[in-house]
Amino acid sequence: MHWVYYFGRFLIRIVAFPFARWEVYGNENLPGKGPLLIICNHLSLADPPIVAASIKLPCVFMAKAELFENRWTRYWVKNFGAFPVRRNTFDREALRQAEDWLKKGVSVIIFPEGGRARSRQLERGMPGAAVLVTHLDVPVLPVAITGTEHFEIHKLWMLCHRPRITVTIGKPFRPEHTGKLTKIERQKAMDRMMRKIAGLLPPEYRGVYGKDEETCY
Repeated sequence: MHWVYYFGRFLIRIVAFPFARWEVYGNENLPGKGPLLIICNHLSLADPPIVAASIKLPCVFMAKAELFENRWTRYWVKNFGAFPVRRNTFDREALRQAEDWLKKGVSVIIFPEGGRARSRQLERGMPGAAVLVTHLDVPVLPVAITGTEHFEIHKLWMLCHRPRITVTIGKPFRPEHTGKLTKIERQKAMDRMMRKIAGLLPPEYRGVYGKDEETCY
Protein backbone atom coordinates (compact mmCIF):
# COMPACT_ATOMS: atom_id res chain seq x y z
CA MET A 1 0.00 0.00 0.00
CA HIS A 2 1.11 3.58 -0.73
CA TRP A 3 2.52 5.78 2.07
CA VAL A 4 -0.58 8.00 1.72
CA TYR A 5 -2.66 5.02 2.87
CA TYR A 6 -0.86 4.71 6.20
CA PHE A 7 -0.41 8.44 6.70
CA GLY A 8 -4.10 8.99 5.91
CA ARG A 9 -5.25 6.55 8.58
CA PHE A 10 -3.09 8.30 11.15
CA LEU A 11 -4.22 11.76 10.04
CA ILE A 12 -7.92 10.85 10.14
CA ARG A 13 -7.69 9.95 13.81
CA ILE A 14 -5.95 13.24 14.64
CA VAL A 15 -8.40 15.35 12.63
CA ALA A 16 -11.51 13.56 13.88
CA PHE A 17 -10.60 13.78 17.57
CA PRO A 18 -11.45 17.50 18.12
CA PHE A 19 -14.79 17.13 16.33
CA ALA A 20 -16.21 13.81 17.51
CA ARG A 21 -16.15 11.00 20.04
CA TRP A 22 -15.16 8.10 17.79
CA GLU A 23 -15.87 4.59 19.06
CA VAL A 24 -15.40 1.23 17.33
CA TYR A 25 -17.28 -1.87 18.50
CA GLY A 26 -16.94 -5.49 17.41
CA ASN A 27 -13.21 -5.70 16.71
CA GLU A 28 -13.39 -9.25 18.03
CA ASN A 29 -15.43 -10.14 14.92
CA LEU A 30 -12.58 -9.28 12.56
CA PRO A 31 -10.74 -12.33 11.22
CA GLY A 32 -6.97 -12.32 11.35
CA LYS A 33 -6.68 -11.78 7.61
CA GLY A 34 -8.73 -11.03 4.51
CA PRO A 35 -9.98 -10.76 1.99
CA LEU A 36 -13.43 -9.63 3.05
CA LEU A 37 -16.18 -7.81 1.22
CA ILE A 38 -17.10 -5.08 3.73
CA ILE A 39 -20.55 -3.55 3.33
CA CYS A 40 -21.66 -0.45 5.21
CA ASN A 41 -24.43 2.14 5.31
CA HIS A 42 -23.59 5.64 4.06
CA LEU A 43 -24.36 8.92 5.82
CA SER A 44 -21.52 11.34 5.02
CA LEU A 45 -18.46 11.98 2.88
CA ALA A 46 -16.50 11.17 6.03
CA ASP A 47 -17.70 7.54 6.05
CA PRO A 48 -15.14 5.93 3.68
CA PRO A 49 -11.99 7.17 5.45
CA ILE A 50 -13.48 6.61 8.93
CA VAL A 51 -14.57 3.05 8.15
CA ALA A 52 -11.23 2.29 6.46
CA ALA A 53 -9.36 3.62 9.49
CA SER A 54 -11.57 1.56 11.82
CA ILE A 55 -10.86 -1.78 10.11
CA LYS A 56 -7.56 -3.32 11.19
CA LEU A 57 -6.99 -5.03 7.87
CA PRO A 58 -5.58 -3.77 4.58
CA CYS A 59 -8.58 -2.52 2.66
CA VAL A 60 -9.58 -0.32 -0.26
CA PHE A 61 -12.95 1.21 -1.04
CA MET A 62 -15.17 2.40 -3.84
CA ALA A 63 -15.48 6.19 -4.09
CA LYS A 64 -17.64 8.31 -6.37
CA ALA A 65 -16.06 8.91 -9.76
CA GLU A 66 -16.30 12.70 -9.36
CA LEU A 67 -13.46 12.62 -6.83
CA PHE A 68 -11.11 11.39 -9.56
CA GLU A 69 -11.80 14.19 -12.03
CA ASN A 70 -9.39 16.62 -10.36
CA ARG A 71 -5.69 15.70 -10.54
CA TRP A 72 -4.98 16.86 -6.96
CA THR A 73 -7.84 15.01 -5.28
CA ARG A 74 -7.26 11.96 -7.49
CA TYR A 75 -3.69 11.60 -6.20
CA TRP A 76 -4.73 11.58 -2.54
CA VAL A 77 -7.94 9.59 -2.88
CA LYS A 78 -6.41 6.94 -5.14
CA ASN A 79 -3.32 6.45 -2.99
CA PHE A 80 -5.42 6.27 0.16
CA GLY A 81 -6.91 3.13 -1.34
CA ALA A 82 -9.94 4.27 -3.34
CA PHE A 83 -11.01 3.40 -6.86
CA PRO A 84 -13.82 5.07 -8.82
CA VAL A 85 -17.39 3.91 -9.20
CA ARG A 86 -20.10 5.53 -11.28
CA ARG A 87 -23.10 5.93 -9.04
CA ASN A 88 -26.68 4.95 -9.84
CA THR A 89 -25.59 2.50 -12.51
CA PHE A 90 -24.21 -1.03 -12.79
CA ASP A 91 -20.50 -0.16 -13.08
CA ARG A 92 -18.79 -3.29 -14.41
CA GLU A 93 -15.34 -1.70 -14.38
CA ALA A 94 -15.63 -0.85 -10.66
CA LEU A 95 -16.75 -4.41 -9.94
CA ARG A 96 -13.80 -5.74 -11.93
CA GLN A 97 -11.38 -3.64 -9.89
CA ALA A 98 -13.02 -4.80 -6.67
CA GLU A 99 -12.65 -8.41 -7.82
CA ASP A 100 -8.97 -7.86 -8.61
CA TRP A 101 -8.30 -6.47 -5.12
CA LEU A 102 -10.15 -9.35 -3.45
CA LYS A 103 -8.15 -11.87 -5.46
CA LYS A 104 -4.97 -10.17 -4.20
CA GLY A 105 -6.14 -10.75 -0.61
CA VAL A 106 -7.10 -7.11 0.05
CA SER A 107 -10.51 -6.40 1.59
CA VAL A 108 -12.90 -4.10 -0.25
CA ILE A 109 -15.32 -1.62 1.36
CA ILE A 110 -18.57 -0.98 -0.50
CA PHE A 111 -21.47 1.32 0.35
CA PRO A 112 -24.30 -0.57 -1.41
CA GLU A 113 -26.85 2.26 -1.22
CA GLY A 114 -24.92 4.00 -4.00
CA GLY A 115 -24.83 7.36 -2.25
CA ARG A 116 -25.40 9.13 1.05
CA ALA A 117 -28.75 8.55 2.76
CA ARG A 118 -29.60 12.15 3.61
CA SER A 119 -32.54 10.98 5.73
CA ARG A 120 -29.95 8.83 7.62
CA GLN A 121 -32.20 5.79 7.09
CA LEU A 122 -31.06 2.74 5.12
CA GLU A 123 -32.06 2.79 1.48
CA ARG A 124 -32.44 -0.15 -0.89
CA GLY A 125 -29.07 -1.73 -1.62
CA MET A 126 -27.88 -1.94 -5.21
CA PRO A 127 -26.96 -5.50 -6.28
CA GLY A 128 -23.30 -4.96 -7.19
CA ALA A 129 -22.01 -6.32 -3.89
CA ALA A 130 -24.18 -9.42 -4.29
CA VAL A 131 -22.69 -10.03 -7.74
CA LEU A 132 -19.18 -9.90 -6.31
CA VAL A 133 -19.75 -12.12 -3.33
CA THR A 134 -21.74 -14.79 -5.14
CA HIS A 135 -19.15 -14.90 -7.91
CA LEU A 136 -16.06 -15.10 -5.69
CA ASP A 137 -17.52 -16.73 -2.58
CA VAL A 138 -15.66 -14.44 -0.16
CA PRO A 139 -16.87 -13.71 3.38
CA VAL A 140 -19.01 -10.61 3.84
CA LEU A 141 -18.41 -8.32 6.81
CA PRO A 142 -21.37 -6.07 7.73
CA VAL A 143 -20.46 -2.72 9.30
CA ALA A 144 -22.77 0.02 10.58
CA ILE A 145 -21.84 3.66 11.10
CA THR A 146 -23.77 6.35 12.95
CA GLY A 147 -23.11 9.96 13.86
CA THR A 148 -21.21 11.07 10.76
CA GLU A 149 -24.33 12.82 9.46
CA HIS A 150 -23.41 15.59 11.90
CA PHE A 151 -20.30 16.31 9.83
CA GLU A 152 -22.64 18.26 7.57
CA ILE A 153 -23.24 20.74 10.39
CA HIS A 154 -21.15 23.88 10.84
CA LYS A 155 -17.71 23.17 12.37
CA LEU A 156 -18.35 25.54 15.29
CA TRP A 157 -21.37 23.47 16.32
CA MET A 158 -19.25 20.29 16.14
CA LEU A 159 -16.51 21.78 18.31
CA CYS A 160 -19.06 22.64 20.99
CA HIS A 161 -20.96 19.35 20.89
CA ARG A 162 -18.44 16.69 19.69
CA PRO A 163 -21.07 14.29 18.29
CA ARG A 164 -20.62 10.60 18.96
CA ILE A 165 -19.54 8.52 15.97
CA THR A 166 -19.85 4.76 16.25
CA VAL A 167 -18.56 2.08 13.91
CA THR A 168 -20.03 -1.33 14.70
CA ILE A 169 -18.41 -4.39 13.13
CA GLY A 170 -20.65 -7.41 12.74
CA LYS A 171 -19.80 -11.07 12.31
CA PRO A 172 -18.61 -12.19 8.87
CA PHE A 173 -20.89 -14.51 6.93
CA ARG A 174 -21.01 -16.24 3.58
CA PRO A 175 -23.82 -15.92 1.02
CA GLU A 176 -26.47 -18.59 0.83
CA HIS A 177 -25.99 -19.05 -2.90
CA THR A 178 -23.02 -18.71 -5.25
CA GLY A 179 -22.65 -18.72 -9.00
CA LYS A 180 -24.79 -16.99 -11.61
CA LEU A 181 -28.02 -15.51 -10.28
CA THR A 182 -31.01 -13.95 -11.96
CA LYS A 183 -31.70 -10.23 -11.51
CA ILE A 184 -34.36 -10.94 -8.89
CA GLU A 185 -32.12 -13.44 -7.07
CA ARG A 186 -29.30 -10.87 -6.97
CA GLN A 187 -31.57 -8.27 -5.40
CA LYS A 188 -32.88 -10.76 -2.85
CA ALA A 189 -29.29 -11.69 -1.95
CA MET A 190 -28.45 -7.99 -1.62
CA ASP A 191 -31.45 -7.40 0.64
CA ARG A 192 -30.34 -10.24 2.91
CA MET A 193 -26.91 -8.60 3.13
CA MET A 194 -28.44 -5.19 3.88
CA ARG A 195 -30.46 -6.67 6.73
CA LYS A 196 -27.18 -7.68 8.36
CA ILE A 197 -26.24 -3.98 8.41
CA ALA A 198 -29.70 -3.04 9.67
CA GLY A 199 -29.29 -5.44 12.59
CA LEU A 200 -26.27 -3.43 13.75
CA LEU A 201 -28.04 -0.06 13.55
CA PRO A 202 -30.42 1.65 16.00
CA PRO A 203 -34.06 1.28 14.84
CA GLU A 204 -34.30 4.88 13.64
CA TYR A 205 -31.51 4.24 11.08
CA ARG A 206 -32.87 1.02 9.56
CA GLY A 207 -35.16 2.57 6.95
CA VAL A 208 -36.55 0.13 4.38
CA TYR A 209 -34.88 -2.73 6.25
CA GLY A 210 -36.55 -1.89 9.55
CA LYS A 211 -38.79 -4.95 9.39
CA ASP A 212 -37.93 -8.64 9.20
CA GLU A 213 -40.42 -9.33 6.44
CA GLU A 214 -39.19 -9.85 2.87
CA THR A 215 -39.16 -6.85 0.55
CA CYS A 216 -41.89 -6.99 -2.05
CA TYR A 217 -40.79 -7.55 -5.66
